[in-house]
Amino acid sequence: MNKLLFKQVDNSPLIVFRILFGLLIALEAWGAIATGWVRRTLIEPQFTFNFIGFDFLQPLPGNGMYLYFGLMGLLGIFVMLGFKYRSSVIAYTLLWTSVYLMQKTSYNNHYYLLILLLIFMCLVPAHRYFSIDAKNNPSLKSISMPNWVVLFIIGQMWIVYTYASLAKLYPDWLDGTFPELLMKTKAHYWLIGDLLQERWIHMSIAYFGILFDLLVVPLLLWKRTRVVMFWISVFFHLFNSIVFQIGIFPYMSLALTVFFFPKEYIHRKFLKFKPFYSDSEIEVPGLAPYFKGFLLIWFAIQLLLPVRHYFIKGDVFWTEEGHRMSWRMMLRSKGGSASFLVKNLKTGKTDYVKLDEYLTPKQKRNLLKPDGIFQFTQKLKKEYAEKEIPVEIYARIKVSLNARTPEYLVDPKLDLSTIKWDYFKHNDWILLQAESE
Repeated sequence: MNKLLFKQVDNSPLIVFRILFGLLIALEAWGAIATGWVRRTLIEPQFTFNFIGFDFLQPLPGNGMYLYFGLMGLLGIFVMLGFKYRSSVIAYTLLWTSVYLMQKTSYNNHYYLLILLLIFMCLVPAHRYFSIDAKNNPSLKSISMPNWVVLFIIGQMWIVYTYASLAKLYPDWLDGTFPELLMKTKAHYWLIGDLLQERWIHMSIAYFGILFDLLVVPLLLWKRTRVVMFWISVFFHLFNSIVFQIGIFPYMSLALTVFFFPKEYIHRKFLKFKPFYSDSEIEVPGLAPYFKGFLLIWFAIQLLLPVRHYFIKGDVFWTEEGHRMSWRMMLRSKGGSASFLVKNLKTGKTDYVKLDEYLTPKQKRNLLKPDGIFQFTQKLKKEYAEKEIPVEIYARIKVSLNARTPEYLVDPKLDLSTIKWDYFKHNDWILLQAESE
C-alpha cells in the first residue's frame, strides 16, 4: 500500500492542472458577477433557501456579495500563479463552500464537485514548480509528487461518472421522455434548435449519456482507447457547454484528463523546460496511517452518499430526499403550482400569502420541493410568532413530474406549522405519488 500511495512520480500533470484550475475558478467567480448570477441569486432575493441547518449563512448586505465573488476571483488567480498557494486555495474553498450551503435555488451537482476538487487542491503540493511560491522560496521546489495524487482524482471521477450513468437507468430516461422535455427548452437556439427536437437526437442523448459516463474513465485509462476517448470527451463537454450553458464545468472535466495521460506526454507537451522525474523513490510521511484513514473515510462517504435514497421511503424523483450530492444530474423535470394560506387563530381569518412579496420567480420553484416547503413554512411561522399571532399554515401544492398529471405533494388539510424535517429518513408529511391521487 505504501508503494502504491507514496511512490514519487513526475508532477507535471498536477502543475498543469493547477494553472488550469486556478484560471477556471477565477472565471467561475467573476463570471457569476458578469452574468448577473450573483445579483439574481444572492442580492435580489429577500429570503434565502439555504441548506437546512445552515441558516446562519446569509448573503452579505447591500452589494457585499459582489466584493465576495470579486475576492474569490482574485484568489483563483493566486492559485493559478502559485502565489500564497495554500492560504489562497483554502480561502477559496471556505468561501465557495459557504455560498454552496447558503443557497440552493440554483443548486447544481457541479457546485458540489467543485467543493471536492477544492479540498483535493488544499491537500496536494501543486505549488512546488512553476509558481511564485517556488520562485520566492527555492526550498519548496520539487519535480515529483506522491502517486496518491493521481489515484485520488481517478477514483473520484470514476465515482462521479459511474453514479451519473447508473442514475440514468430509469424509464423516463431510457425511452427518451426526459431528454425530449429537456430539448424542448432549447428549441429557440439559433441553428441547432430545430435539430434538438428530433426524436433520434433524444434517443442518442439518452444512450450516449449512459455509455459515456459509464466508460469514460476506463477508456481514458486504457492506452489503446485514450486518445479517441479524449476527443469524444471534447465533443461531449463542448455539447454540454453550448446546449446547457453550465459554466466552467465542461472545461474543468477536460482539464482533469491531464491525470489520465502518461506523465511523460504531459511533460513533453506543456512543461518541456522542467526536468522530468524518472525515479521511483518511496517517501512515506510520518502521518501516513492517518492519511490512509482519511482516504478510507473519504471514499466510503463518496460511495455511500449517492445510494442513500435506496434506504429512504419513496421515489427520489418525487420526494427529492437523497437527491443532492448524488450525481443525479439533469434527470427530471418538475412543474406545478403552489399557494399558501395562513389562518389567524385569534381572529379566525384566513389569508392567502402573497408569494411575490417573499420570493423571486425562480425561488418559487423551491416550493415544488419538500425542503423548500418546509423552509418557507418556517419563515412564515417565525414572522407571525414575532408578532405574537398564533397561526395555522396550509398549502395547495401540485407537482407534475416529467409532464405527467399534477399530483398533491402535501395534504392540503395538513397544518404545515407542525411539520419537522428529518435529514436521514422519509418525512411522512410528504405524500408519495400513490397517496396523492
